[in-house]
Amino acid sequence: MKKIFGFVCATMLLVSCGSGSDGYTLKGTITGELAEGAQVFLKTTDSLNQLVELDTANVANGSFSFTGTQTEPKLHYLFLGTNPGNVPFVLENGNIDIKFQKDSLGFASIKGTLQNDLFMNFLQESRKLSDRARSMQNDMRAASQQQDTATVTALREEYIEFQEEVKDFNIDFAKENPNALISALIIGNLMGSKVLPDDEIRAMFEALTPEIKESTPGARLKAQLDKLKTTQIGGVAPEFSAPTPDGGTLALSEVKGKVTLIDFWAAWCRPCRMENPNIVSVYNKYHDKGLNIIGVSLDARAEDWKKAIVADGLEWNHISNLKRFQDPIAQLYSINAIPAAFLLDENGVIVAKDLRGPALEAKVAELLN
Repeated sequence: MKKIFGFVCATMLLVSCGSGSDGYTLKGTITGELAEGAQVFLKTTDSLNQLVELDTANVANGSFSFTGTQTEPKLHYLFLGTNPGNVPFVLENGNIDIKFQKDSLGFASIKGTLQNDLFMNFLQESRKLSDRARSMQNDMRAASQQQDTATVTALREEYIEFQEEVKDFNIDFAKENPNALISALIIGNLMGSKVLPDDEIRAMFEALTPEIKESTPGARLKAQLDKLKTTQIGGVAPEFSAPTPDGGTLALSEVKGKVTLIDFWAAWCRPCRMENPNIVSVYNKYHDKGLNIIGVSLDARAEDWKKAIVADGLEWNHISNLKRFQDPIAQLYSINAIPAAFLLDENGVIVAKDLRGPALEAKVAELLN
């Protein structure tokens, strides 16, 4: 339920691409009573995805403005003093008009440039879906509290259909707007959520206009797709090495067996921890026959990582750079979500991906028996 709903939340904050004007003029209008000396802060994110402040404007009679030149369209945010929330928009060259109520920054009206218009169109439909999702969740919560199992079951079935509707909305928007950079970000979300096969993702990317493909988000998506080629079934698993729990260094080449499982996981990942007993069972059954495992943890704290290894009885090899999804191995293998796993044959060729439960044991048995 949360997975598809995340599409709405995530894609409401994606960037767009802009016009060819020499500079930008952003004019803002705020409704509602404001404190004396109110200020609006213009911020964006840096390479570490941390907010950085770029400029400040004073509000006079409910209006403010920013001017400048933007070398490349990028998602920016407006903050009103200490008010909660912010206004996401695309700062790009051209005339941008933003209107919002001081207590509802997230529902701003944005227009004036092509890509902001596209961004706004997407936001408007996304907000409708978000409202429906919240309403359904509230109804389900109320029915659960009343122990109305029939209603809960009916609402869950309705939500499954809703999830498909949300997915289809994202896919359709990207396909119908190949000139919008928001489409590149939608495709990236679809790829990260693994709700579409890789070949469908690649086809959607190839349908984008050349300008969008060459933009920074487009180029980033292309790089991710290119990485996927190296980790497709039939390809040789890329080599890597990283620190072990005891401070040493271990490489993939040092632990390969007749069959090798590369398991991306983390102590904080509940689905990973739930799957661990099955992996332990398969390892205990097939290790003597040639199964080796190397666990690549996406934890940030060594203490959490080491405790989870002991608690779950993971007696195979482990490595981690303790950088969560910024781990270079995770990036090498295009890991956007965990658990994720790659099964290799004796030559290091990837023969299966993301197998869990009985499917993992069946494939290992096939390769070793």
